[in-house]
Amino acid sequence: MSEMSESDSETNSSDEELQEAFAKGLLKPGINAVIEAKKQPKNCVSLMKEKVDEIKLNLPWIERLDMVNALAPLAPELALQLQEQEVRRAKQLQGNRKLPQYEPSQDPVLNEFRRETMFHRQAQGAVMDGIARLKKLGVPTIRPDDYFAEMAKTDEHMQKVRENLMKKQAIAERSEKIRQLRQQKKVAKQVQVEATLKRHAEKRKMLEEVKKYRKGVRQDLDFLDDKKKPQKGGKQPNRKMAVKAQLKAKMKAEKYGFGGKKRNSKWNTKSSSADVSEYRRPQKSGQRRMKTVPGKGGKGKQRLGKNRRVKMKARKK
Repeated sequence: MSEMSESDSETNSSDEELQEAFAKGLLKPGINAVIEAKKQPKNCVSLMKEKVDEIKLNLPWIERLDMVNALAPLAPELALQLQEQEVRRAKQLQGNRKLPQYEPSQDPVLNEFRRETMFHRQAQGAVMDGIARLKKLGVPTIRPDDYFAEMAKTDEHMQKVRENLMKKQAIAERSEKIRQLRQQKKVAKQVQVEATLKRHAEKRKMLEEVKKYRKGVRQDLDFLDDKKKPQKGGKQPNRKMAVKAQLKAKMKAEKYGFGGKKRNSKWNTKSSSADVSEYRRPQKSGQRRMKTVPGKGGKGKQRLGKNRRVKMKARKK
């Protein structure tokens, strides 16, 4: 409030002085004239050069280290990145019609990427020219191996930084390990599925061959032997027997013989399935089966009961 009152008093005093001067005739027309200030244009090169000359210090280049150089040659990896960016941008514009369509030379995204690439190339050119000038002036650019300097950070702070870096590295290694385990599980599951499908296919093929054999389309059982044969490239089973086992097997072979085929011995064949000699017609319900004794003429007679046979034996005695 005090500042406002002081400013008001100053304006009032100036107004009073002007009124007194006007009353005395000291103010005449034409004394006070309005001067129009010239507007300075933007980006005035001449004015900017004047300002640069005013603030410029006449120091040697080693103190300023300013460079005015051309762009470095375009590296192959940067050229490849430019091509990939153009292809990616073209696919993005082609797949989304809502985005405005640009020409490759007028696309703001590609122009921004090219501008960043130019900054990178200009920095590379400055480094190359600057190192050459420093070597020409005899200024070393590489720190020697036996160089010692005072550390800006304490050992405790650097220990904390090291622990933080080790922690981040452990987290990254753990994430990578988990990713590898997941990938291995996926591969193992895929292998298991393929093995299951292969086993089912073999089983289906075996059943089809068995059906063909039962129907008489196939007469041999070679498909069973093919299943037992080891695969090519696999390990052959070690069938070499010990000496004691060989002697025992030889002794049993001399005593009992080699026998014959043991497996599938109860399977029906064409002749066994056609044999109906042991077939008996089933009895009708309510009909009692009579025991017969073979007699003369190929006809049998009814057998007596047990009590009567015992009595007849007693009479004969």
